[in-house]
Amino acid sequence: MGGARRGSVLIRRAEGRDAGRLTRLVRNSRAYEGRYSSMVEGYRVGPDYIEAHRVFVAVEDGAGGAGPGEREAERVLGFYALMVEPAELDLMFVADQAQGYGIGRRLVAHLRDEARRAGLDSVRVVAHPPAEGFYRSMGARPVGTVPANPPAVMWDRPEFAFPVGPDGEG
Repeated sequence: MGGARRGSVLIRRAEGRDAGRLTRLVRNSRAYEGRYSSMVEGYRVGPDYIEAHRVFVAVEDGAGGAGPGEREAERVLGFYALMVEPAELDLMFVADQAQGYGIGRRLVAHLRDEARRAGLDSVRVVAHPPAEGFYRSMGARPVGTVPANPPAVMWDRPEFAFPVGPDGEG
């Protein structure tokens, strides 16, 4: 996650002013290069989306303790959006440079806690095909396949359910 000195990692509720950074994270994701690029071309995570949904962002505080008015010092490491009705993980992204450091694992643990607080039993995930192994490794159970829906989505996608048990692990 860059440099010899690392700030602390925090998962907090996203705010409207995070929209530009979240949009850039989505559009610049290497997971959506090549044949998958059409999925994120022109994609926007707007302040209206953040306001309407449960969006949480993992940040590394590079300033070593920035206050609420100093959010620009934070480095966005990833984020997710939980839909409650129906229960579904709408978005989850980890910044390319933050992959392999457990950020995705922390976001999933937070997602499960948030889903449990919302009274959900499980959370549906329609996965980006390259992320299938990650979701399986996190305990998501395969429940089917969502067929391609051209022209928006040109490939089948694996469908999972994250169980949300009393301990958050299902």
